[in-house]
Amino acid sequence: MDPRDLDQSVRSALRGLDSRNADTVARHLVAAGGLLDDEPELALEHARAARDRASRIAAVREAVGVAAYHAGDYAEAARELRAYARMSGDDSYRAVLADCERALERPENALRLVQEALATQPGDEELVELRLVEAGARQDLGETAAAALVLEAALGGRPTPATLGNPDLGQLRLATAYAELLDARGEEELAGEWFAAIAAADPDDLTGVAALFADEDGDEDEATDETEATDGLAVDGPVADAEVDEDQLVAEEPPAEVAEADRPGVAAAEIGGVEFADVDFGDVSADDIEAEVAELLGETPPPVERDHTRLFQEAPGHDVPEQESPTD
Repeated sequence: MDPRDLDQSVRSALRGLDSRNADTVARHLVAAGGLLDDEPELALEHARAARDRASRIAAVREAVGVAAYHAGDYAEAARELRAYARMSGDDSYRAVLADCERALERPENALRLVQEALATQPGDEELVELRLVEAGARQDLGETAAAALVLEAALGGRPTPATLGNPDLGQLRLATAYAELLDARGEEELAGEWFAAIAAADPDDLTGVAALFADEDGDEDEATDETEATDGLAVDGPVADAEVDEDQLVAEEPPAEVAEADRPGVAAAEIGGVEFADVDFGDVSADDIEAEVAELLGETPPPVERDHTRLFQEAPGHDVPEQESPTD
């Protein structure tokens, strides 16, 4: 892990640290970035280790927030990304913060954050993310029709599979969310048309729709194989010497519609009502608030030094020389 792999702006921010400490923090940040997709929990450990040594550097708090989000620790992700936004003035994580509120089962708060962000005329990429979170929060609250309207408007109004054309990744993601919503509310035929159009417009399968079709085909093939195997056993079994009554054979034939009727359906989305509510701090404790106030007033005590060298030994695929334990 080479500290020079860090972005120049982050390396500049670390120059205020002792040189040895800056090198260790940089190595943890590089490790966190490299492990983010494959081992997000270990990436989060590295990011936390960097925070232990440099909690007042915005880029370090950003790294912890992003790693926590990927690792599924949404409370810590929201806390750290709020700290990053406050320290840096960068509000580019508004959609992520709103999604954290959804994950923490606070969809009303998610909608409030989305509306605040939309009022500032966000860029195209952020707008896609905000609309996806908005539609998801509406579904969480049972407003399926409202969620459909959000996605339809984002897709240009009254969209059809034929009008998908040659979309960018953002439009593909919106279309996929719309197809999944249609499927969830029972419009399976129309949803299938949308999925087919998305798969045709996404040859690299960035949306995962083609893989979904492959899984369905595999399940059908497996069911066919099992049926053929069962039929084979019936044909190849011992034949009785006695004659079988033809009426009995007809009576024992299963109805042709049974296999089709027993096919598993698609689980329905959660349903509930919604009104915009005041801000709910959820699981944010008094200690969290006190810690943020202390940090704002500059009263945060120096971070506790811990031995994080074991993390570099756990990171796969890297041959890193052993690091000495930090000292006071």
